[in-house]
Amino acid sequence: MSGKIEVVLINPGDHKQVYQGLGKDYSAIEPPFWVAVIAAYLRNSGINVAIVDANAENFSPDETAKKVNKINPLLSAVIVYGSQPSASTQNMTIAGKICKALKENALGKIAIGGLHPSALPKQTLIEEKVDFVIEGEGPATLMALIGAIKSGKGIYSNITCLWYYDEDGNIRNNHKVSLIENLDEELPIAAWDLLPMEKYRAHNWHCFDDIENRMPYAAIYTSLGCPYSCVFCCINALFGKPGIRYRSPEMVVQEIGLLVTKYGVKNVKIVDELFVLDENHYMRIVDLLIAKGYDLNIWVYARVDTVKPENLLKMKKAGINWLALGIESANPDVRDGASKRMRVKDITNVVRSIQDAGIRVIGNFIFGLPDDTVQTMQETIDMAIDLNCEFVNFYCAMAYPGSRLYDIARRQGWELPKEWHGFSQHSYEMLPLPTKYINPKEVVKFRDDAFHRYFENPGYLNMLESKFGKKVRTHIEEMTKTRLKRKVLE
Repeated sequence: MSGKIEVVLINPGDHKQVYQGLGKDYSAIEPPFWVAVIAAYLRNSGINVAIVDANAENFSPDETAKKVNKINPLLSAVIVYGSQPSASTQNMTIAGKICKALKENALGKIAIGGLHPSALPKQTLIEEKVDFVIEGEGPATLMALIGAIKSGKGIYSNITCLWYYDEDGNIRNNHKVSLIENLDEELPIAAWDLLPMEKYRAHNWHCFDDIENRMPYAAIYTSLGCPYSCVFCCINALFGKPGIRYRSPEMVVQEIGLLVTKYGVKNVKIVDELFVLDENHYMRIVDLLIAKGYDLNIWVYARVDTVKPENLLKMKKAGINWLALGIESANPDVRDGASKRMRVKDITNVVRSIQDAGIRVIGNFIFGLPDDTVQTMQETIDMAIDLNCEFVNFYCAMAYPGSRLYDIARRQGWELPKEWHGFSQHSYEMLPLPTKYINPKEVVKFRDDAFHRYFENPGYLNMLESKFGKKVRTHIEEMTKTRLKRKVLE
């Protein structure tokens, strides 16, 4: 498609601010799948579109503005999404700086959308240097907005999910549109050709079987949303309610095939909040992938209570080498959601059945949930060490905008991070919530000490070396030399 670029979609990011020293070698650089899907949707509708992945290119806000200036679009849209719920809010600091740089360069109209702007649309419009905030999924709103800008009339009152200022300076917002129902028909395969595919890198642990080859890398959705409503999660802020919609397995495998054949991708993340849920959906994808015979290294999210041991060998054969499990806490009274009823023994049995099938486990644990005490957090780190998963993430409970915890925190008057990047688990300014019994400082200290206790534990390091070799053990030993600095602990 030739002609003037009408819209530039911008993916913001700042590794150093969000991850401190861990951003250089250990974290992933993920392709912005949702941005690329929106781009494909617009392009299929006859709109000339470009993507600037400021995160992958490591552009500063000024460099991003210069790049956009050269393109000179009618509309710049900063899409603050991210491949896990926290990633949207933690990127708002840099997204705001990008919007400011665009505004200072007088670069046409500026919109911002994504999960965080959808959770706090009015606040985002007031705080950021933007003309529009897009609430919700975005593709149809963006298309209508570009049409209104092109018309030159400046009439936005009939565009659904749009927040803006009217001629008198009053904030206006239009009624919400219903969610995209048929994902296959309405959302095309992502515009991978508009992304710098050579820049993306898998997580370090994802590639423990081949630590030297973390690129190329892709991340895709097979479904949108989540049927659960865990107190700490904000994922459904974009969709307005809990629920899940699926892409067809055939389309998913077609897209993976494109990534394999055109871009040489082997390392794949399935971004779905919960891939291992509907057996008809995920096992159909598994069967199709086995039939294709691709050599893949995939990781997916599962809940402890949705894993079916009888499916694991087939999943492994399809290339699913890692399951990320939301274990949260050792204490069922502290734990949130439907997995509450599971005991440590049940969790251990599920983890062992996964490992027996040759699939690795990354365990996700949370410290500082509302009912946590020092004793229950100690139970959690003790359980993590006993489980000895191939990798773990230790999180602090955070009140992400769009989550029920955020609403509770605002009502209770709890202190929240002063800046949006303070919602990053790894940032200097990070500030978690207090629990009913302990303060944020104690939670952060416990989490950071637990991280080093786990990853410096000889039992863990010996297991790593026996499964993955000396190189991976050395890699983790190097990782633990970086101790995160925390403002709250100074």
